[in-house]
Amino acid sequence: MDLKGPLMLLFTPGLVPGVTQAPGEESALEVQRALDVLGVALRARVDDAQVICAVQVRIKSAPTISSNLRTPARATWLWAERVRELLRGIANAPALLINDRVDVALALGGTDDGIAGVHLGQGDLPVELARRMLGTEALIGRSTHDFKQVVWADEEGADYVGFGPVFATATKGYTQGLGGERAWIAKEATALPLFAIGGIAPNNISELAEVGRAAVSSAILSADDPERITEELARVLLQG
Repeated sequence: MDLKGPLMLLFTPGLVPGVTQAPGEESALEVQRALDVLGVALRARVDDAQVICAVQVRIKSAPTISSNLRTPARATWLWAERVRELLRGIANAPALLINDRVDVALALGGTDDGIAGVHLGQGDLPVELARRMLGTEALIGRSTHDFKQVVWADEEGADYVGFGPVFATATKGYTQGLGGERAWIAKEATALPLFAIGGIAPNNISELAEVGRAAVSSAILSADDPERITEELARVLLQG
């Protein structure tokens, strides 16, 4: 599956206003609220073309002590299953990726059942091992934070890279970013699709116009109008 659109949406339900940040503890109303925001964002179009090329399910917060059997893997599995059902109702739906958890991708049926692949951090499995487990058709991305890691991601066989954080981001706990210029240089250093990530919002997206791709979470998920913000971000990237 090709990643043709300029935006990857990092779907973290706890970033949606009114949804608990304790994964697995969401009420039915909170679950629906988060899925509604996702559905609205996925309607975004620029010149009648879909702009979100992938939805990455990213469940990062630790469960509360009272969570019983709701481990991070369990919460990731639940949310990925919900997102998969939503995407099945959309024509030419974006790729569905699982953050970190190759085991969850396998439990959900992998590429044979609507899971396009996984996104791996620097401390996660080697790309070669993940591909051996998920199959040759799987999309596998790698997080990178410097040029050396970008080159290595290419050499180890990743299908795309995330590069950042380009700006300060409370979501990831970074008070300073690498900057848009470094993201552009990193993009020029690899043949892989490169998505700038970290603190990206309408007020700084212009610095990434030359990069042409971005992975975004809170700017879209916490917006009053997710569809409009998604289109606004995509237009700048497409003009680069």
